[in-house]
Amino acid sequence: MNESNVASAIPGPRFLRRAEAASYVNSKFGFPCSKQWLAKLAVTGGGPLYRKAGRTPIYSPADLDAWAESRIGEARRSTSVIG
Repeated sequence: MNESNVASAIPGPRFLRRAEAASYVNSKFGFPCSKQWLAKLAVTGGGPLYRKAGRTPIYSPADLDAWAESRIGEARRSTSVIG
């Protein structure tokens, strides 16, 4: 059984390290996200929820999805519409 099969056989949430989390947001939502930006947001606030495994911050895909969705504005037909 290779490593990817072992990971998929383990029940429960899968957590992503900061660089993986940034790549996940980039690929799934299409807006820029870097591990440095996530690190800054972890200090200043406004970023996705995260947990710590020892000294390593880890993110759940569900928390990243909720955070990214909250950053996307409403649909617009024109740049002249305020609000």
